[in-house]
Amino acid sequence: MGKGGSLSDGVLRKILLSYAYVGIWIFLSFTVIVFNKFILDRKLYGWPYPVSLTLIHMSFCSVLAFILINVLRVVEPVSMSRELFLNSVVPIGALYSLSLWLSNSAYIYLSVSFIQMLKALMPVAVYSIGVSLKKDAFHLKTMLNMLSISLGVAIAAYGEAKFDAWGVMLQLGALVFEATRLVLIQILLTSKGINLNPITSLYYVAPCCFVFLLIPWFFVELPILRENSSFRLDFWVFGTNAFCAFALNLAVFLLVGKTSALTMNVAGVVKDWLLIAFSWSVIKDTVTPINLFGYGLAFLGVGYYNHLKLQALKAKEAQKKPAPEGNDEEAGRLEERESEAAGEKRASQA
Repeated sequence: MGKGGSLSDGVLRKILLSYAYVGIWIFLSFTVIVFNKFILDRKLYGWPYPVSLTLIHMSFCSVLAFILINVLRVVEPVSMSRELFLNSVVPIGALYSLSLWLSNSAYIYLSVSFIQMLKALMPVAVYSIGVSLKKDAFHLKTMLNMLSISLGVAIAAYGEAKFDAWGVMLQLGALVFEATRLVLIQILLTSKGINLNPITSLYYVAPCCFVFLLIPWFFVELPILRENSSFRLDFWVFGTNAFCAFALNLAVFLLVGKTSALTMNVAGVVKDWLLIAFSWSVIKDTVTPINLFGYGLAFLGVGYYNHLKLQALKAKEAQKKPAPEGNDEEAGRLEERESEAAGEKRASQA
């Protein structure tokens, strides 16, 4: 009885911890997205400088990642040569900086709810770029699913009450750069046996992003900021925002490390619908029935795509040579985590 009770307690504790990690990730992801919208929207806080905001995030994340790895030694740094850094990490950092710049810029022009609907195109971008770079094989069934997702997003865009073509172009550009980055991570790093978790990824990539973002900041935003001499940086607002962005990466580290890819997908779905509801009820963004119908169609396509990916991972694991049960289970989990990191815009950022 005692042994069975202790086992039940251990299982219950593991379940409660998983729910806690999911709740923390949803809360922080939700907070970062809404916080960024609040800062960048001209009708809210009114600081429409996405490059500057991203620079603050990257500098803050770079410093904290350095402290966590080199001072507190929470995780071990990845062994990386100078050549590998220049040929792999630097291109990935360049793509990440472009993705963050454009995605944060989209908040100036589009509603939070519509941006979440456009983000449903991420699997389409990842799969298309993966096929074009010969990382993924072309399958007619998968491509038809990608077309169904695209159709759903197109219907949602058609029903958008405050459609802004420039904002849509910015968000789609961000998706393309982010999808290319995710595919290149698989080609340039993972294929060489180098796996970066969210903390080590920030340790290497965030400084690169900071350097690349200085170029558009110097020519685009710095002259405007110089003219706007009345502005004073609110360290409470921007410090809290940067801390939330970094805490989100820590939450991803916990969630991916302690749960499965399926849990991450379900959590992402819950977060997206919560953001749409929040955008409609609190921010008072207009969400039309056509919006919801289109996003619902895209949502079904994304769900089916994730189901196929998980089934493919299980089939691939089943084809491996027999191994001790514990090692086999752990290998399956690791593979699921890698797939999730490649398929999700973890956001790392919102």
